Amino acid sequence: MEWTGATYADIPTVEVDTWVAAAPEVVWATVADPTLMPSMSEELQSVEWLDGHARPAVGAKFRGSSKHPALGEWSTVSEIVECAEPKVFAWAVEDVEHPTAVWRYTLEPEGEGTRLRQWMQMGPGRSGLSLAIDEMPDKEQKIVFVRMREFEKNMATSLAGIKARVEAASTPATGA
Repeated sequence: MEWTGATYADIPTVEVDTWVAAAPEVVWATVADPTLMPSMSEELQSVEWLDGHARPAVGAKFRGSSKHPALGEWSTVSEIVECAEPKVFAWAVEDVEHPTAVWRYTLEPEGEGTRLRQWMQMGPGRSGLSLAIDEMPDKEQKIVFVRMREFEKNMATSLAGIKARVEAASTPATGA
């Protein structure tokens, strides 16, 4: 990942991946349910479906509430922008046309399992991070770099949680 010199206006991205010992259809059930994600995230605290939606579909919206030691607490509304079972699940945060972030899971069959990737793009819409940049414009590159590293770490933790959850559910019970 290359963030050296990146600014918010550069719309930086980060991607992490893992291999899961389960078919994409099995992995899909977890990644396409945002209400499960708080149990696998340090930052995301809760998710609730909005507008009567309770399952993933393009146009469905959900509210996520997050907490960060330096940024405080906040909530955002996201809209699903891609939902191609069992291949791609993506959502835009706040404004679909000018999002504060875009998040995406891609699932590809690989061997006897699934290559699961999580990708995110910061911006181009203003976010809470924009306020920190406004206060310290001379430190923008460092602020963006640190936040992208946090996203990378948190995404790796989330993927490890998804992997553990899916693989535990896919492992047949052994009898005594």
